[in-house]
Amino acid sequence: MNLPPKVTSRAFARLAEITAGSPGQALRVAVDGGGCSGFQYDIRMDTPAADDLVIEEQGAKVLIDPISLPFLSGATIDWSEELIGARFVIDNPNASSSCGCGTSFSI
Repeated sequence: MNLPPKVTSRAFARLAEITAGSPGQALRVAVDGGGCSGFQYDIRMDTPAADDLVIEEQGAKVLIDPISLPFLSGATIDWSEELIGARFVIDNPNASSSCGCGTSFSI
């Protein structure tokens, strides 16, 4: 059974700040083939497509296309602020391994 991805309130709060004044913009989280481990995350600002899963809270939206959805089943999308920088991060239970860059993984 595929569980929908979860988005933390911290990620939604940061996304609401980023998209303030940009109506229609949302965070797209996709999975593409490639990267050093076989798959890589594509995280960018985009507008919704008709077949996207839209997760919405605090006036902010996260978009996931139907092809990426099975790869993100049960994943958690969060916002992380560390000394080396701040970014959206994905805790994906489907990934059997990932590389040091944090955007590439294998299943």
